[in-house]
Amino acid sequence: MYACCLVASLVTVALAGCGADDGQAADAQANVTVQGTEGDTTNGTKTDQGDVHLRVWAGEEDKDLIATIADNFVKEHASEANITIEWEPMIEGECRSNLLGDVLNAPDVYTTTDGDIRTIVAGGAASEVRNPDEIRENNLESAVEALTINDKIYGYPITADNGYFLYYNKAYFTEDDIQDLDTILDIAAKNDKLFEMDWSSGWYLYSFFGETGLGVGLNDDGVTNFCDWNNAKRDIKGTDVAEALLKIAANPGFKSSGDWITGIQSGDVIACVSGVWDESAIKAAWGDNYGAAKLPTYTVAGKKVQMACYFGYKMIGVNPYSEHLEWAHKFADYIANEDNQELRFAMRGQGPSNIKAAESPEIQDAKAIQAVLAQSEYSELQRLGSNFWAASTTLGNTLAAGNPDHVDLQELLDTAVEGITSSTVQ
Repeated sequence: MYACCLVASLVTVALAGCGADDGQAADAQANVTVQGTEGDTTNGTKTDQGDVHLRVWAGEEDKDLIATIADNFVKEHASEANITIEWEPMIEGECRSNLLGDVLNAPDVYTTTDGDIRTIVAGGAASEVRNPDEIRENNLESAVEALTINDKIYGYPITADNGYFLYYNKAYFTEDDIQDLDTILDIAAKNDKLFEMDWSSGWYLYSFFGETGLGVGLNDDGVTNFCDWNNAKRDIKGTDVAEALLKIAANPGFKSSGDWITGIQSGDVIACVSGVWDESAIKAAWGDNYGAAKLPTYTVAGKKVQMACYFGYKMIGVNPYSEHLEWAHKFADYIANEDNQELRFAMRGQGPSNIKAAESPEIQDAKAIQAVLAQSEYSELQRLGSNFWAASTTLGNTLAAGNPDHVDLQELLDTAVEGITSSTVQ
């Protein structure tokens, strides 16, 4: 049994339901409860200010982290209230739909990403932070901007690392080699090895378009997309990018796959594109040869163009319908403070948005964190409507397969853009 630090406190495992998209009760899920006991004292002050029960949604992988943070929060506020904090598992990518599906029964505090906050705010499920000046002072400007809507901040930033970069095996590559994708592919092919990247995901496919002047993004309606990946009039045309991708796909040193970890562990993959979430597995496989850096350049229309990435931030949001709204804000702010962002790095390997936390020696020495921060200079926030994903997947898969039906490239791009920009109204 997990032990709290209070004189008489406990942690239990119980069952709780989460709001579902269709308004029906979701399957029961385990939660961890951390509570103080009435009558506890701190510095001689009796805990007699009432009971406070808070629920928090966070990923399964954050269970131990949230338990530790909640335990400390209860301890620090033992003289003010009898606080109970329940953790309930919620996949971050599903938080938005579950919140908006039943906001009145949703938790007091939740973890989500900056890409979903605008929709959450529009749905009335996010409360404005209580200390905006402090948030701005303590966190990276870009992280605060990502959570700002109409000059108001709607969440407490906790990470600045949600992007992708290059992992490479130093037994095969020098620091000069990894600057250019052509070189990486040639070295992989000569050694009968692979560079892997997932072209079935538009999130990664964007990297080839992001620095070319060809754009994609969300329209002002907040639902549909604009996209000119098929533009035929720019210095770098859409067909130039498509031709470059076909050339990469034809290289024996390349494979489009989302399972690079298996390849790394077998020794077949010596470089890949991924994020900080894969660092532990890659370090374990490569040991002292583990390397991480920003993405390389690639050749398109006879030019060397830097590969781009989407970059995002994780945040703690507060439900405006919380029965204990001020305590919910206190707990959210506490989760996001400097010490707990350092704890998040220690326990989860996630890069902090807090400026002082990011300056700690441990984080300065973290290769993956420094690589994603270097790549962030060639990035933009992910602001995309739902129709982006299926159309970009079809495009990526077709190019990775070498355009097997020999579709005219302009036609291929026109079809992709038509799908990406189509109305979501049927």
